[in-house]
Amino acid sequence: MRLNPVASHDEASILSSNKMLKNTYMLLSMTLLFSAAMAGVSMTFNLPHPGMIITMIGYFGLLFLTSKFRNSSLGLVCVFALTGFMGLTLGPILNMYLNAFSNGHELIMTALGGTGVIFLGLSAYALTTRKDFSFLGGFLMVGILVAFLAGIGAMFFAIPALSLAVSAMFILLMSAMILYQTSAIIHGGETNYIMATVSLYISIYNLFLSLLQILAAMSGDD
Repeated sequence: MRLNPVASHDEASILSSNKMLKNTYMLLSMTLLFSAAMAGVSMTFNLPHPGMIITMIGYFGLLFLTSKFRNSSLGLVCVFALTGFMGLTLGPILNMYLNAFSNGHELIMTALGGTGVIFLGLSAYALTTRKDFSFLGGFLMVGILVAFLAGIGAMFFAIPALSLAVSAMFILLMSAMILYQTSAIIHGGETNYIMATVSLYISIYNLFLSLLQILAAMSGDD
């Protein structure tokens, strides 16, 4: 009986992508819970926001370390340090919404629910259709850079309309990033579950904050 090398290769590829998906979603779940716990600690002790400069240094520094050690156990330590740090910076932002809006709890829960629906829906779509979204790579790189610079401009020049436009851009970009990253896992474009987790976590984090900002602007209750 002859073995079909093509079929064997396809089966090995499917098993590899399934293992990658399992490891990624398991680590993503743990990092989201850890990040939420750190946000809760930050809110409970009413910690001040560290500011944009410290946040950027901490974020990019821990992201660099995570990427550097992605193939070792230290990578797991770094990814929890990164997501825990982002959770700590999220706490003061959530407290601000709770204090500034009488319906702050509803805004946060609605944004959280919307984030979950978008993530699960897009992930399910990418997994069931198994479409290749690698063509989004160039668009995402340019789009995120433009949105990031526009966000800094909106912050320094205090332009509310631009800030809302940036939030809307980030919702679209992070949704596309979820499709892109999930597709990369399925088709072998991403073979490191630590980096896949970081990419999905960042997408969920930014998606949540962007939804929260738009919902707050639409509520008109402060």
